[in-house]
Amino acid sequence: MKRDLRRVAILALTAVLAAGMTACEKEDSSSNNSNNGGSNGGGGSTAPAGFVDLGLPSGLLWAECNLGASTPEGYGNYYAWGETSPKSDYYWDTYRYANGDHDQLTKYCNNSSFGYNGFTDDLTTLQAMDDEATQALGSGARTPTADEWQELLDNTTAIWTTRNGVNGRLLTATNGNSIFLPAAGYRIGTSLYDAGSHGYYRSSSLLTDYPVGAWTFYFYSVRQRMDHSDRSLGYSVRAVRAK
Repeated sequence: MKRDLRRVAILALTAVLAAGMTACEKEDSSSNNSNNGGSNGGGGSTAPAGFVDLGLPSGLLWAECNLGASTPEGYGNYYAWGETSPKSDYYWDTYRYANGDHDQLTKYCNNSSFGYNGFTDDLTTLQAMDDEATQALGSGARTPTADEWQELLDNTTAIWTTRNGVNGRLLTATNGNSIFLPAAGYRIGTSLYDAGSHGYYRSSSLLTDYPVGAWTFYFYSVRQRMDHSDRSLGYSVRAVRAK
């Protein structure tokens, strides 16, 4: 019963996010349902296979596909924050770095009110051992920070579109290159929600004033923004690496 009540609370919070009630949004100037999609669409990219050079100020390269997917429109795997493998049940009692509940954190906690027996460690960014992108793709690949997601949003134009029948966001840079982010939804418990209508993408950055959460890139058909999310839920991951 306790677990079911908390699932209802999380679903209610997600509904609030979907209603677009927080700041820092970026509204579309246009949208369509064409089969646009694609990457490395010009600009003479020198990115290694599987990554796209979007000409960002930092020089950061973005992966063409979600972690666990073989095509840009593939949903791929879903990951709890700080876990390196997908699983069948996403909740606090299965979460790697909590002793069974959200206020019993055992790693990445800067507030003793949420730490197991008052635990804190002041870690605010995923270490390589806990970064699903690094563990899956090897040294050099990693999950982007919240600031790196924001850099991507600030330096691309986004539209809601469809690629091979899959809804998502196409982000195109001034050099003509682009990446497609499928609206893969998210997992709570054993169920998948919002697939085809919303995208939820992990960052490596902890929500420092509330360590139960982590920063997330969130979007639906007409808006996108950086927001925060429950660490225990299953979200998509898009890897980055240095140029």
